Amino acid sequence: MESKFITSLIFFFALSLSLTSAFDPCASQSDGSDLSVIPIYGKCSPFNPPKTESSWVNTVMNMASKDPERLKYLSSLLGQKTVTAAPIASGQALNIGNYVVRVKLGTPGKIMFMVLDTSNDVAWVPCSDCTGCSGTTFSPNSSSSYVSLDCSVPQCAQVRGLSCPVTGSASCLFNQTYGGDSSFSARLVQDSLGLGSNIIPNYAFGCINNVFGKSIPSQGLLGLGRGSLSLLTQSGSLYSSVFSYCLPSFKSYYFSGSLKLGPVGQSKNIKTTPLLQNPHRPSLYYVNLTGISVGRVLVPGLTKLLSFDPNTGSGTIIDSGTVITRFVEPVYNAIRDEFRKQVNSPISSLGAFDTCFAATSEAIAPVITFHFQGLDLKLPLENSLIHSSAGTLACLAMAAAPNNVNSVLNVIANLQQQNLRILFDLANSRIGIARELCN
Repeated sequence: MESKFITSLIFFFALSLSLTSAFDPCASQSDGSDLSVIPIYGKCSPFNPPKTESSWVNTVMNMASKDPERLKYLSSLLGQKTVTAAPIASGQALNIGNYVVRVKLGTPGKIMFMVLDTSNDVAWVPCSDCTGCSGTTFSPNSSSSYVSLDCSVPQCAQVRGLSCPVTGSASCLFNQTYGGDSSFSARLVQDSLGLGSNIIPNYAFGCINNVFGKSIPSQGLLGLGRGSLSLLTQSGSLYSSVFSYCLPSFKSYYFSGSLKLGPVGQSKNIKTTPLLQNPHRPSLYYVNLTGISVGRVLVPGLTKLLSFDPNTGSGTIIDSGTVITRFVEPVYNAIRDEFRKQVNSPISSLGAFDTCFAATSEAIAPVITFHFQGLDLKLPLENSLIHSSAGTLACLAMAAAPNNVNSVLNVIANLQQQNLRILFDLANSRIGIARELCN
């Protein structure tokens, strides 16, 4: 009898250990086709200590305060002409990184947490010889598959190498500004990139050797744009030009969303809208936003302001690097005025949010619906409202493009994408959106 008791006790202890491991919220549950997407301020993130529930709104406001630089960057791209068949961003990159993805770089694989960015192509990481870098770096000398690229390779022209001689060969060096106050210099290199159970050999990226400023993401950036140096292009037929992500709420500290690569395992019943092409900035994911409703009211006069024009760059993009959705000022003002009218409560401001009201009136807050061609997206209140730390105010979580940005671009940002599955299907020129609990 005693023997049976001891055996049962051992079994229970082993089962407890197994369950603890299986349900570790920060442990990877990937079967090889998914990659965890981690909020950069979450408890699973390697970059920051946990934030308390009461302070998360301050974190969001801090991140959103950097959106103007992001908008300035996105707007600056619109005037650039395509000089090659596959250009990449050579100006400012994003100023903040809200979500990171776990990858392995080199042979053997070095774990890096890189910022996920749908509006940039080229990837870059801080390398071990970097001056001004902090935190985890990639060591080229520790990888048997590392290769430095010179000026003769086609990719060097795509990053607009700055130090290439007229004759002879030299390392492909380039500079890139980042946000409004930072920049870096890098050399173009190749190495193996590990994503889940897949290995992409000879992946070209920037190896950062010098950083100026404090806004550079500490472990680099993974470009998910549409250009020649982006993940989709460099992975060839491996992912069939298809990926999707599900971004968890900023308040979800332990659980992460996922990045799915390839057509296998993607939602079959997801509703889609056509993906538009801007030849002057082909890396951006343009969609046809035809109108916006506040409650049951279709806001009038927005059709022309929302229309897509590749010559000017006007229209609407879906972007993972901007925090709160930004509309050109006349569009935002029309949405805001109709929203205030229906709330019919005293209005105040909080940081970037100019339409705040008593949280007790939240029940009468109207639902905001984005009307895309072939798809209507009704935003849950958690995607359209943000609350003060004290919980006494609820604010419309959108804003106008900054006054100092001569923008014609509307940006659907990551706060409005949280707990949605966003599918990017370049093979069929479409973007899909569906509700999914990403936490």
